[in-house]
Amino acid sequence: MTNDEKTDAARAPTEVLKGLGQATAAGEKARGLPPVHLWNPPFCGDLDMAIKRDGTWHYLGSPIGRERLVRLFSTVLRRDGDDYFLVTPVEKIGITVDDVPFLAVAMKANGTGQGQVLSFTTSVGDDVIVDEEHPLRFVVDRKTGEPAPYVLMRGRLEALINRAVFYDLVELGVEEKVDGAMWFGVWSSGAFYPFMPVGELVV
Repeated sequence: MTNDEKTDAARAPTEVLKGLGQATAAGEKARGLPPVHLWNPPFCGDLDMAIKRDGTWHYLGSPIGRERLVRLFSTVLRRDGDDYFLVTPVEKIGITVDDVPFLAVAMKANGTGQGQVLSFTTSVGDDVIVDEEHPLRFVVDRKTGEPAPYVLMRGRLEALINRAVFYDLVELGVEEKVDGAMWFGVWSSGAFYPFMPVGELVV
């Protein structure tokens, strides 16, 4: 570890991320999230920060307990390729993400059938409506057979739908024909999102 890295490790993450205030101000000016997709600052190395699969954020191996701070960091998160970064107007710092950065902890369903509209809320307070720009996807673990459902939040950043919410989602599932085969899935915003072939369902 270099002297600079030792110094960073001794400081709070808000002090290491020098441009966080500028990013927050830019988001407030835009009346939304900071426009991280527009910034191209220099890469300043990696930070010992990780987002676990359960959506918790850790710094130097310990959970970050301040929800407001986690929310602040989540607003400057960006995914480039397979890597994740905290991006401000003046710096780009790499962090570790175990699976995906967000966890969907609540769901709302309005309407029925093909007119149904689903929306999710994450543990950091972001909301998203499932549609063509924010689709659902499902990955089945080949070893356990367990499905892992995800929803695209923004800019290639996804949320894993937690188990309790997924059970609620399954209750809304229907069978539809897709490419000549019957699939089990859900409707939202006029599109059908298949979970798995009907023949693979475990009753």
